[in-house]
Amino acid sequence: MTDVIEGESFRNEDWYGEELTERAYTGCQFAHVDLTEAASRGTVFTECSFANVRFNASRHTDSAFLRCTFTRCNFFEAEFLGCKLIGSLFQQSVLRPLKVIGGDWSFVGLPGADLRGATVQGVRMREVDLTAANCADAAVVDVDLSGAQLHSVNLAGCDLRGSDLTALDPSTAQLAGAIIHPAQAVVVAQTLGFEVR
Repeated sequence: MTDVIEGESFRNEDWYGEELTERAYTGCQFAHVDLTEAASRGTVFTECSFANVRFNASRHTDSAFLRCTFTRCNFFEAEFLGCKLIGSLFQQSVLRPLKVIGGDWSFVGLPGADLRGATVQGVRMREVDLTAANCADAAVVDVDLSGAQLHSVNLAGCDLRGSDLTALDPSTAQLAGAIIHPAQAVVVAQTLGFEVR
């Protein structure tokens, strides 16, 4: 049976190494909570706010953070495996090195995020906001970026193989050294107005 917690505030708490399994938090506030090396599985956070929370080296599996806000949080070496973060927003947070494998990050707000060297693989990120994000030398492989906001994004040296680049305007992004498949090169060329024959 899932433990349900609604509308509570957690402040200055030490949850280091905590195991969060099959819990549900709705409308809760987390401030200055230490979740370093914590692990969640099957846990759902809905419309929760996280401020100055440390997620360092934490691991989240089949969990969900739905329409949550993360402000000045630290995700150093955090991992999200098969998680849903639909509609969540990251502000002034440390996001590297971050690993995201599978799951759904559609409609997530990551404007200006520093994602250098991050690993994002097999993730659905439809209409994600990566405006002015720095994804240099990251691996963004087999990711659904359809409808994404990619204005002024830095993808230099980024491995983009297998990802949907239909929303990418090459004239507004940094792309030096980015790696793509030949089929993706056709999409990029068509975006620039070339007729590929």
